[in-house]
Formats: sequence, C-alpha cells, structure tokens
Amino acid sequence: MKIEIKADKRSVQGTGASRRLRRESKVPGILYGAGKDALPIELDHKDLWFKLKTEAFHASILDMDVAGEKTQALLRDYQMHPFRPLILHVDFQRVAADKKIHMSVPLHFVNADVSPGVKIAGGLVEHVMKELEVTCLPKDLPEFIEVDLANLQAGHSLHLSSLQLPPGVEAIVAKGEDPTVATIVIPKVLTAEEEAAEAAATAVVSAADVPTTAQKTKEEEAAEAAAAAAAAPGAGKEAKGGGKEEKKEGKEKK
Repeated sequence: MKIEIKADKRSVQGTGASRRLRRESKVPGILYGAGKDALPIELDHKDLWFKLKTEAFHASILDMDVAGEKTQALLRDYQMHPFRPLILHVDFQRVAADKKIHMSVPLHFVNADVSPGVKIAGGLVEHVMKELEVTCLPKDLPEFIEVDLANLQAGHSLHLSSLQLPPGVEAIVAKGEDPTVATIVIPKVLTAEEEAAEAAATAVVSAADVPTTAQKTKEEEAAEAAAAAAAAPGAGKEAKGGGKEEKKEGKEKK
C-alpha cells in the first residue's frame, strides 16, 4: 500500500511564524535523516489530519513530495494541541533503501471467535501486546503483523516465538525473552451462594455507614429535650433562688 503526501519547503521559522502557518491551516514540520540536512517543511492541516487517522500512515514507508522533489520517509512524531483538534508539529525521517529501520508495527488478531478457548470454554481474549517493535529494510516493512489465535486454548498464552514474522523482519526484544502476545482467560462465574453472601456483606456495610431512621429519631429527641430544658422559663431564677435559700440556712445555723 503506497501512501503519498505532499509538503512545501518552509522559508520562515520560529514561534511566530509557526503560529501564522497554523492560522492559515498549515502544519509546520521537519524532514531529516539519510545523511542530509534537516529540511523545514509545511503541510496542509486537513490532509494530514485525515491521514493521521489511518493505521497504515503510522507504520508505512511514505512517498513524500516536497516541492516537486520525491523522497521516501517515515512518520516519526507529531504533537497535538492539549484540547483543540489541532496538529502543532510533525516530524518525518528520510529512509535509505539499503539501511534497516526500526518501527512499531500494529498486531492484527484473527480467528479469536473460533479458538477452543473462546468457542468451547467461553473464555475472553486479552491482548497483552498491540504492536511490535521490529527492524528491517524499508522494502520489507509490513503494514501489520497477523496473529492467529485459532488454536489457543483457555488458560494458555501465545508467545512472540509462535508468531510468523514476514521475511526479512526481526522482532526487537531483549536477549532470551519471549514475551506474551495474547492469552485467553475464563471469567469467574459466581454461584448462587457466593452472590447471596456478597449481597449480604454489601447490606451490612451500607447499614453501618448510614444511620437508620430509628437511630436518627432518638438522637433528634435527645437534642430537642436538651434544648427545651435550657430554654425553659424560670430555670435560671430557680437556680439563683436556691442559692439564696442556702445562704439563709447558713446564717440561721450561725
């Protein structure tokens, strides 16, 4: 699959110039690599926006036309605005036909629905890896790598060593490692007793966290009684009168 993209040489640089380009629906970028000087470029925002939405654009050798000069390149990086649908900058790398490149290639999982772990055991497929780092010559770069799950059993895993990589493509992994690509797990099914126990535990926790209506009524009654006693008329006078009587009794005793 060939993907073509057009760009123009960018004569002005800097923050202010980049802002002016974005106002004109252009995206500032850079083209570098292959032993040549870095070249500032600008691209049409709308065209680049839709190309970025395609998976192949991120993992393919691109045929780039820069002001009539043809070159092959890879998308290496791009920056997006934090919240606006706006591409701020994009980086491309030239490729040389005789030099190997490093790329992240997407994995496409097939035949999951007919695998014994799913069809017979009712398991669920977990994609541990979604892309794979590879190295190869530009002509050998695959658009994606297919992962066949047709024979995967429940509770088993598919490792990198089981994948059939295209000719000339090597996976980039640490020496001696064989990472898991996918696995099939059986979801836990609760019995009626386990469901009842969980429901009871939830009810107990809820009851402890939220006071009942009866508890609330008792607390409210106690608070109201205390407030009524404090606000009763003559309560303060009786307390003062009691004090005077105690003083009189003391004098009579003397």
